[in-house]
Amino acid sequence: MKFFLRLFEVLFCALGVLGAGADYPAAQENDFVLKGFAFRSGEMLPELRVHYRTVGSPRRDERGRVNNAVLILHGTTGSGAQFIRPEFAGELFGKGQPLDAEKFYLILPDGIGHGKSSKPSDGLSAKFPRYGYLDMIEAQRRLLAEGLGVEHLQLVMGTSMGGMHAWLWGEEYPEFMDALLPLASLPTEMSGRNRVWRKMIIDAITMDPEWRNGDYEAQPRGLRIAAEVLFFMSNNPVQRQAQAPTWQKADQMLEGYVTSFVAKADANDTLYALRASEDYNPGPGLERIRAPLLAINFEDDLINPPELKILEKEIKRVKRGKSVVVRRSAATRGHGTHTLAAVWKKDLTWLLKRSGR
Repeated sequence: MKFFLRLFEVLFCALGVLGAGADYPAAQENDFVLKGFAFRSGEMLPELRVHYRTVGSPRRDERGRVNNAVLILHGTTGSGAQFIRPEFAGELFGKGQPLDAEKFYLILPDGIGHGKSSKPSDGLSAKFPRYGYLDMIEAQRRLLAEGLGVEHLQLVMGTSMGGMHAWLWGEEYPEFMDALLPLASLPTEMSGRNRVWRKMIIDAITMDPEWRNGDYEAQPRGLRIAAEVLFFMSNNPVQRQAQAPTWQKADQMLEGYVTSFVAKADANDTLYALRASEDYNPGPGLERIRAPLLAINFEDDLINPPELKILEKEIKRVKRGKSVVVRRSAATRGHGTHTLAAVWKKDLTWLLKRSGR
C-alpha cells in the first residue's frame, strides 16, 4: 500500500493537484487506556489501549467545553497514520484549508484491532474478544469523553470503514456532532458483493491448515490471498490497465503490493478486522440522524458501485442528508479516492458552511 500511496503522491504532484508542502502542525501521538471495556459479545478486556493522533489544539468556550474538535476515522486494516500524507492532510489541515489545524482540533484514532491500538497480535491471538463496529465507535466515544474531555464534535468524517462508522455515529449519538461526512460507504447492512469479498478473505485465512485456529507460529499463506483480494478491490480497471499494460507488469504490481502487505500484516488482525463489519446495519435507524450529513461515493468504486442505487434511495430517509457520487476521471482511483482529498474537499467545505462552521 505504501508503494501505491507514494505513486499517487508523485502523480498528483506532477499534475499540480497536491499542495506544495505541509504547513500544518506535526501530529502528536498518545495512548489512552480504557479500563474494563465490555464488548457486545459479552467478553471483556481489563484494559483496552486506544492509540490516537491529534493535530492542532483544543479550544474551549466560556463553559470550558471543547468546541473545535473533529473526529477522522480510517478504513479496514488501516490506521490514523494513513491521513498524515500530502494527499489528505496536505490538502485539508494547512492554513486556510477546510480543516485548518489552527482552527480545528483534529483527532485521528486507531480503531480497535488496528494500528497501535489493542489487537489480537499483541498476544491474545484468537483469544482476543470478538469486536464489531459498534464496539469500535464506543471506544472512540470513550476516548473523546474520558481521555480528551470532548463532549461534542464539529464534524465526524471517515473513509471506507470509517465512513460506515460515521453513519453509526449519527444514529447512536445524534446530538454529539454538528455534521457528518461518510466517504466511500453505503448505509446498508453488509451484503452482496461487499460481503462476498470479505468472506473470501475470511475463508482464505480460516481454511488454511497453517492458521491452526489462530495459534500459528508463522503467518499462514492465506494472508497472501487476503492481500490479493484487497488489492483487487481498491482501484478501478482503467487505472489498473494504465499501470500494468502487460501481464508481466500486472504480476509485478500485484507482487509488490502483496509483499509489502504481508510483511506488516497479521492473519488474526486481518481476520478480526473483516469480521467486525458483520454487525454493521445502519439502515433501520437512518431517521435518527439529525446533523447535516453529506455522503460522498465514487462512480468507479468496486466496493460501493453506484448501479446499486442504495445511497440515492436511503439518503432520502436522512432529514438533513445529501449525497454526491463523484464521476470517474483521471484524478479518481476507485475506492481509494476516499483519501485523495483534492477530489472532494470542495464538498467538505460546502458541508462545513451548511453546518455553520
